[in-house]
Amino acid sequence: MRDIDKIYINGQFITPEGTDILQLFNPATEEKIGTVRLGNADDTRAAIAAAKRAFPAMSRTSKADRIAMLHRLSAAVRARTDDLTAAMTDEYGAPAYFTGFSVQNTASIFDVMAETVENYTFDRQAGSSAVKMLPLGVMAAITPWNSNFGFIATKLAHAIGSGSTVVIKPAEQSAIQTQILLECLHAADLPAGVLNVVNGLGPVVGAELTTHPDVASVSFTGSTAAAKIIQRAAIETMKRVVLELGGKGPTIVLDDADLDRAIPVALMSGFANSGQACVAGTRILIPLSRCDEILARLKSEAEKLKVGNPGDPDVRIGPLVNERQWQRIQSYIELGKQEGATVLTGGEGRPDGISRGWFVRPTIFTDVTNDMRIAREEIFGPVLSVITYCDDDEAIEIANDSDYGLQAYVLSADTTRALAVADRLIAGRVIINGAPHDPHAPFGGFKQSGIGREIGAYGLDEFLEPRAILVPTW
Repeated sequence: MRDIDKIYINGQFITPEGTDILQLFNPATEEKIGTVRLGNADDTRAAIAAAKRAFPAMSRTSKADRIAMLHRLSAAVRARTDDLTAAMTDEYGAPAYFTGFSVQNTASIFDVMAETVENYTFDRQAGSSAVKMLPLGVMAAITPWNSNFGFIATKLAHAIGSGSTVVIKPAEQSAIQTQILLECLHAADLPAGVLNVVNGLGPVVGAELTTHPDVASVSFTGSTAAAKIIQRAAIETMKRVVLELGGKGPTIVLDDADLDRAIPVALMSGFANSGQACVAGTRILIPLSRCDEILARLKSEAEKLKVGNPGDPDVRIGPLVNERQWQRIQSYIELGKQEGATVLTGGEGRPDGISRGWFVRPTIFTDVTNDMRIAREEIFGPVLSVITYCDDDEAIEIANDSDYGLQAYVLSADTTRALAVADRLIAGRVIINGAPHDPHAPFGGFKQSGIGREIGAYGLDEFLEPRAILVPTW
């Protein structure tokens, strides 16, 4: 049992003014594993004030100063890999392969930003004018529960890289993970006030961050619906916003694909992180000419995927984060049947042999058309929709016919052909033939998948503003 009763302000763990308590559960067992005391608006204002006081000194730090901070953060995370892994497994229930990636990626985020800062040109020349890229001021960051460590690290890395200070509102149901990560970050000995973290609810802590006049920018990762609320609130004080939002990614299986390679990639592109991923390839587009063959392979391979205890290294799909999410997925599976789609595998309820925990049967729908809600709305669970197409042009048309444009996937035996298809897709990232993660690639989406980009120089650009100084020539 872990009771989180502190928030982090001005370099110290302090007791919040807020008194509301949230229960924390293990999603694999449904057992209570802790509580978190939530901060309120007063706590948020105190965090903003600390960040504001720290900003002048932080904004004047050198490249070397920022790089040193980032390397200390990376080392501090690596020093507690086992503790971070255990917290993520117990509180979130991610499969071991995803937890291992997430913890290592958290450390590498700081290393990549250190490399970015080293190579970034803060001082520039435009004509006869001197241009300097300046930090905006106090950043607010709001992060989700589906990759708690990585999102907190990304927001903090961008703040430090740009010379800003930050107040972070993490997902309150991830409080144990947040606490362990905060202990790591505290050990990196950042200047007081550079990092501040307030556990709390969106309508309380999040609302204060998005409306407070001393906050210059808001970086949000989460749902498109929540982002619209944030953007409306931010406009009153002309805050800059970076919004990394939902997705309904297409996975295009071209007619020349080697199914031995393509089917496992297609399935894990959709089912990775138990389907709780904005980048998931949840619409699988297959050629009508190979429909029967591909459907048989999808069914066969999906039914081999192990669902269960996230600590088991053979498990590929763990539990959903909480009961509300479990109920949401059940409702979408029922909706798909009502819309006329056919269940190829899976369906409602828990997998056979599992009686406790928020586990879902990995589900694949066939006979799906792109106008169905299960093909258009982000379900955020292990539910995939298979849509057929006649030729490449139709596949591209279906892929792009979406309110979202975050990440897409193309599978083909011919890389040149896959690149030609990728070049026509409206998505922030396109993954060809299961290409590995690239920590330097910009991340963000088109349309309702967001505004702006994170990672590398593209990410730094979002949190810097150019100032030009013009000098007379006489």
